[in-house]
Amino acid sequence: MIVAVIADTHLRAPGRLPAPCRERLEQCELIVHAGDVVSASVFDELSCIGPPLRAVRGNVDEPALAERLPERLEIQLGGAKVGVVHDAGPARGRLARMRGLFPECTAAIFGHSHLPLHESQAGFQIFNPGSPTARRRAPRHTMGLLSAGGGRLEFELIALD
Repeated sequence: MIVAVIADTHLRAPGRLPAPCRERLEQCELIVHAGDVVSASVFDELSCIGPPLRAVRGNVDEPALAERLPERLEIQLGGAKVGVVHDAGPARGRLARMRGLFPECTAAIFGHSHLPLHESQAGFQIFNPGSPTARRRAPRHTMGLLSAGGGRLEFELIALD
């Protein structure tokens, strides 16, 4: 199973997702968004791309959208469980904190910082795909792909520019 992983799109108007990102979303079996979609209209647009969309609310999502989304979720993917939350807190102690937040998961996906990150320790992984639209301090616009199967999870960071 191939999963598209995005976060921090920060879009208020539909149709502004970069074409390379949208093309990859269309090719996947599932889209996971780690928060800060921002508007309900953009969320609805993402939902219509094709693959199912699973998302958590971010700290700047408009109230109408935030009401529709959970703060965190756990998804079964290819024999492994993945946790998703928007804000994983400070960098110091993040991996251990995420392991504690999602004790039954093999990995956790998060956003908020806009900085891509992939770390692992003792069989637990954390992954931040960065942002395809609002890179801030990151050098490039990015997203992630997750290959899931046979209980294994492999994350890949994709540079979009």
